[in-house]
Amino acid sequence: MSFATLALILAVALCGPLLAWKDSLRLPVIIGELAAGVIVGQTGTRWVDAQEPTLVFLASIGFGLVMFVSGWHVPVQDTTLLRGVRPSLGRLAAVVVAAVVLGVTVAWAFDTGHAGLYAVLFASSSAAVVMPVLLSLHLPPVTLTRLIPQVALADAACIVALPLVLQPNHAGRAALGAALVIAGGAAVFALLWWAGRRGWLATLHEKSKARAFALELRASLLVLLLMAALAQWAHVSIMLPGFCLGLAVAGVGRRRRLARQLFGLTEGLFGPIFFVWLGASLNLRKLGSPPSMILLGVVLALAAVAAHAVAALFGLTLPCAILSAAQIGVPVAAVTIGQQEGVLAPGEGAAVLLGALLTIVAAAGAGRHLVVPDGSRVPGAA
Repeated sequence: MSFATLALILAVALCGPLLAWKDSLRLPVIIGELAAGVIVGQTGTRWVDAQEPTLVFLASIGFGLVMFVSGWHVPVQDTTLLRGVRPSLGRLAAVVVAAVVLGVTVAWAFDTGHAGLYAVLFASSSAAVVMPVLLSLHLPPVTLTRLIPQVALADAACIVALPLVLQPNHAGRAALGAALVIAGGAAVFALLWWAGRRGWLATLHEKSKARAFALELRASLLVLLLMAALAQWAHVSIMLPGFCLGLAVAGVGRRRRLARQLFGLTEGLFGPIFFVWLGASLNLRKLGSPPSMILLGVVLALAAVAAHAVAALFGLTLPCAILSAAQIGVPVAAVTIGQQEGVLAPGEGAAVLLGALLTIVAAAGAGRHLVVPDGSRVPGAA
């Protein structure tokens, strides 16, 4: 891999901010980055070789950081999360039942044999997409109490379940590996909590800030790489250690300085590399071969929205329920792992990402229905 190739990747990744420039659309930056990767990768000009080992390694680091930031977005310490856990579990259970039924139906209709994968996709939410939209709408606290726990629980549960459904022949190994990584994340949280109680974290933060040591960022990256090494040894995707570490750090309190540093490192370099690489690795020419893959992508999106719409029967308004259907982390992970393991049919990975992007479009539309043109909240948004 050359500096010219890296420069090209970062240059085309600017399509993300450009497409997301208009505030009213609320489009995630990753849509443009994925599209740029598609253009310069296997589908388009093939200027970027997605199989190049150095690029694959850099993209893996980006994947871990993206999942770290996703876990970071979960408001673990927010009291609204705790108050809404019990009713959210009931709504999530209803969504899971609907997702399983729809997953079996879609897998049978398209003869893919991936009922479990589709069920996980339909039940998943993306905290990294939904939560910024919720905060930007300034909705009443009761709405956040109802929706945030459901999104957070769905995000975490589906990330754990994904490797199990993608590797059913190695479910025992995958479960053991996931348990080891989760235990590692719990150990990190316990260590951080203990250090916080002793005052060591505050001391480290002040010294790092005063001397510009970036100690918190260095320590976070070190732990992420160690947990990624554990995941690699245990044959578990790097998405799980990234997400668990994000939860652990969020659980002891998020520092603004570390947040800015992580944002710069992830969104400025490794995140764009990962999403452009992911787009480049997809061959959308196979999306229409067979043509049913295009239809599959649309059906996946409709089924995900339908599964989450069931929550409207248990206390959520329909726009909020549709908003919770937005997904990107789990579908991206599904495509990444599926391609690595060779378990997806030709064009199926592209169909999964197409479905994910359509759920984001649906969520953006639902978000606009929660706010009337003059900026006030619609009646019943809570």
